[in-house]
Amino acid sequence: MTSGQADDSIDELIDERIVETTCRSGALRGLDHDATQEFRGIRFARADRFAAPVDIESWDGMHDGLGFGAQAPQVGGALEQMLGGDELPSDDDCLFLNVWTPGCDDRRRPVLFWIHGGAFLTGTGAMPWYDGNALAERGDVVVVSINYRLGALGFLGTRNLGTLDMISALRWVQRNIADFGGDPGDVTAFGESAGGAAVVSLLAAPAADGLFHKAWALSPSLLQFRSTSTADEMEQIYLDLVGADTVDELTAASLDRLLDAQARFPADTGGMQDFTPTHGTNVFPEPILRVAAHDPRPLVIGTTRDEMLLFTAFDPSRSEWGDDDVRTQFERRFADPEAAIDAYRRHRPDANASQLVSAMQTDEVFRWPAQRLATARADDGRPTWTYEFHQSSTAFDGVLGSCHGLDLPFAFHNLTRQGAEMFTGGGDTLEAIADDFSGAIISFARTGAPGWDAYDTSTRTTRIIDADPRTVDDPEPDLRHLWATR
Repeated sequence: MTSGQADDSIDELIDERIVETTCRSGALRGLDHDATQEFRGIRFARADRFAAPVDIESWDGMHDGLGFGAQAPQVGGALEQMLGGDELPSDDDCLFLNVWTPGCDDRRRPVLFWIHGGAFLTGTGAMPWYDGNALAERGDVVVVSINYRLGALGFLGTRNLGTLDMISALRWVQRNIADFGGDPGDVTAFGESAGGAAVVSLLAAPAADGLFHKAWALSPSLLQFRSTSTADEMEQIYLDLVGADTVDELTAASLDRLLDAQARFPADTGGMQDFTPTHGTNVFPEPILRVAAHDPRPLVIGTTRDEMLLFTAFDPSRSEWGDDDVRTQFERRFADPEAAIDAYRRHRPDANASQLVSAMQTDEVFRWPAQRLATARADDGRPTWTYEFHQSSTAFDGVLGSCHGLDLPFAFHNLTRQGAEMFTGGGDTLEAIADDFSGAIISFARTGAPGWDAYDTSTRTTRIIDADPRTVDDPEPDLRHLWATR
């Protein structure tokens, strides 16, 4: 195994399950699943700390693609721990990708390029829910998942190093994916949460032009994009926490020291823009959303109905909230809070105080920014589709609703993977929903359309994804109007 790779019980593998192939970069072996082949932990770049990645264009000998590569150093989140992410080692040397393909042949299949979420702070392309075997087999597509640098190591100050890692991985795809049965001229970038925001940001990165051709953003955290002044402010806070005067002093610091400072970042910064993509830089010369609104590449963008319940449902500080707390939260956002509260109560009649505020925060953080981008693109005549994922979890007595991240096992059709049922709950309809949602992603990768009408400002056509999939016009227009006019 190469340095930085994780042992994945390779000793338990039998010879009949191993396949060997050669790509432009060199020879490698992977796992043979009959219908698909899987190659893990392929190094696409190397990078010194706080330096741009250097593409790996070739290697000597046989690369052992049986184990996942180390993940980016991070302060692990609860979801990552539930999915086994904490079982992988962390290392500065973390720029690895994984490939799932129906066959290393000359078929030139569409490519799905996955960027994981985690607030630009946590995650890895090796999470069980991101296993690409089901998509590769069902859609006759090639799936690629990647690691990129996170937190301060990826996005300290104005350094968009994590973004440069993504672009380096896209260049690897351009050089090599044809040898895995993929078409380098038909690459769809897709991602969720911070990964969805990353997909949108790549539309605004000149260095990514021509490297991918379509984009699908699941629950993108678009409010994470920041200015250089905010980036500089966050960098100074971080240096003070580490006890350093310059970034150069951090190059030899221990990872424990760097992650400890990151974990102690003050809560009053809000957390949304501590370490995130920054415009006004050489990577993003112009405001990201402004450029993405005019980009001609097809974009699908959507959210779940109850995004914020993932973060608030188990928050003990909100368990005793009442009408006064609701009013306080709405007064911070709306000039006429009573009218806004009434509108949300009409649409969420069974919500308690905390859930009502969560519904409003879902729109504030996720749904309205996505709608605003879709509207800007429609006004400019750019091909755009929108959806809302409404399927609710039955786990934990249903308190999660259709929360942030719930759509992931459906998107990858990985309902039986580690931790999925504990999150989604059971039910006879889940398989059909996964068929519909993953099928739309495959359709978009193959044809450039997900299977419903494009979004425009006259109908605002939106796909509702649940046990009764349907297309509706302008869902909840009064809530949209609240945010558009505030």
